[in-house]
Amino acid sequence: MIPVVLYCDNHLLVVDKPPMLVTQPTEGHRTSLEEWAKQWIKQKFNKPGAVFLHAIHRLDKEVSGIVLFARTSKALSRLNESMRKGDIRKTYLAIVEGTLPATEGVLENELEHVGHRALIRKNVKSKKAILHYEVIEKKGDKALLRIELETGRYHQIRAQLSHIGCPIVGDKKYGSKCSSREPGVALCHAQIFFTHPISNKKMRIESCWIFPKCG
Repeated sequence: MIPVVLYCDNHLLVVDKPPMLVTQPTEGHRTSLEEWAKQWIKQKFNKPGAVFLHAIHRLDKEVSGIVLFARTSKALSRLNESMRKGDIRKTYLAIVEGTLPATEGVLENELEHVGHRALIRKNVKSKKAILHYEVIEKKGDKALLRIELETGRYHQIRAQLSHIGCPIVGDKKYGSKCSSREPGVALCHAQIFFTHPISNKKMRIESCWIFPKCG
């Protein structure tokens, strides 16, 4: 699977990330969505030299879906401010295993980032994590959820759902006993809502990945 460009203008680039691709280059992962996107811009617009491109948020390697990039410093500054204020809304889809406490609800926990995991525990290093979930399909011991985040903590969705006994399908790190039909884990950043940093237009962008049915 390769990334898909969902939107592009002089200030923004929005890309659908496939699973098992890191958002930004890291030690041990030279191939990244950011590098792919820079090469796409160079070829699309015949741009010589370096390309200015910065991710406004990241997705875990195992997760698919929307990543928003800034193509100018002005867009970067304004989008970062929107992110800090909570004005950028993100909706995820996830398939989980186990029995949920209700068909919809709010999960609120204290998360600490330790190594490459998020641990639910309250101390001076932990930060509040809040998400809203709604069951949109159920089959057997699995359910398809729509999730909206109030906070954007490291591994937040994965850790919070695991904590209530409903890990995301395929997420072995957080206790899943099932394998996902697709590479990675059954979690997708499906929609993003934000105000365009230059035109002030209200933006709503959806992922084009075909998310597997529950079950």
